[in-house]
Amino acid sequence: MSGKTLTRLGHRSLPALTGDNRFLTVSRVGLVAVCLAFLGLRAAGVSLSLSTQAGIYLFGMVALNLPHGGYEHFANLRRRELDFRWRYLGCYLGLVGAFVALFVVAPVAGLALAIGVAVAKGGFGGLAVLDATSGTDHLPARWQRALAALVRGGAVMAVPLVAWPGVFQTFSHHMVAIFDPGALLPYTPYFETTRWVVGGGWLAAALAHVGVGFRRGGGRSWLVDAAETALLGAYFVVVPVVVAVGLYFPLWYSTRQVGRDVAIDAARGTGGPDVLDFEEPQRVALAAWGLLMAGAVLTFLLAGLLYRFAPNPLGSASPLVGGVAFWSVFVSIVALPHVVVGDWLDRRQGIWFVP
Repeated sequence: MSGKTLTRLGHRSLPALTGDNRFLTVSRVGLVAVCLAFLGLRAAGVSLSLSTQAGIYLFGMVALNLPHGGYEHFANLRRRELDFRWRYLGCYLGLVGAFVALFVVAPVAGLALAIGVAVAKGGFGGLAVLDATSGTDHLPARWQRALAALVRGGAVMAVPLVAWPGVFQTFSHHMVAIFDPGALLPYTPYFETTRWVVGGGWLAAALAHVGVGFRRGGGRSWLVDAAETALLGAYFVVVPVVVAVGLYFPLWYSTRQVGRDVAIDAARGTGGPDVLDFEEPQRVALAAWGLLMAGAVLTFLLAGLLYRFAPNPLGSASPLVGGVAFWSVFVSIVALPHVVVGDWLDRRQGIWFVP
């Protein structure tokens, strides 16, 4: 850790890393490697079938990334009072139920909210990483921070909407079809207009974010932010959207959140009893295993309930492709309280806590 400090609005100062955080390096190298792999496949005239892409997505999102989502809640709650944990769980499950109800009553609105959740998670989670590592000296205003989150998170949806419109539209139909097969058809004529409005809006926002950041401070923190923004844009242009989203969360989002944890480990206060506060290492390991298993069981119970009661759980698609549509809906349902309850309503600490 260097002597330099950064300030996040509403938080104490935190010593910032000099940029040699190995987890950030892994995230950048990972995205570059995937880009190069698909550029190589394209040059060789090789294209992956949609089923193969779906398999990669499910491996990335279920096998690699899902455990990290549970870990974020676990790390947040382990040093909280018991009554807080119960309120947290109650709010979480209540918001899950409300989101499911929205999908049932208005699946197109549910799809729009699901896209917004992906943007918010990628954007605000990524902003916290910048706060804790390279710094955000170039983002002194609240509106700049909001714009930075919109640009970083928006890359996940806006860029592939322009670069891979056919696949994006196909999976949107499959996701809505889980609850109402024909609900998205009235909006199909507006897809091209929406595509270019959203894509153009993201590009304008990205240019404004980078330009204003340079004028407001520039420096190393701006350079890191600008380079990573460009990398995200290139990644979602080059890599097919199903693979891109499936690998973005484990290779980029989750890896960088671990890097954030490393950066703030010394500064994080205990702030309450630790559920792993045992003297014997064996009991600590057993308690951690039990909590993680309980989280996994609850997650898959919720997925099973959604699959059981959804009118058309695979969205009229093949098992792999339908599995992507189903998991995309499910993960957005559990990610909404992840963002709202885990961070926005948790002003004391939150899953993306930066002192």
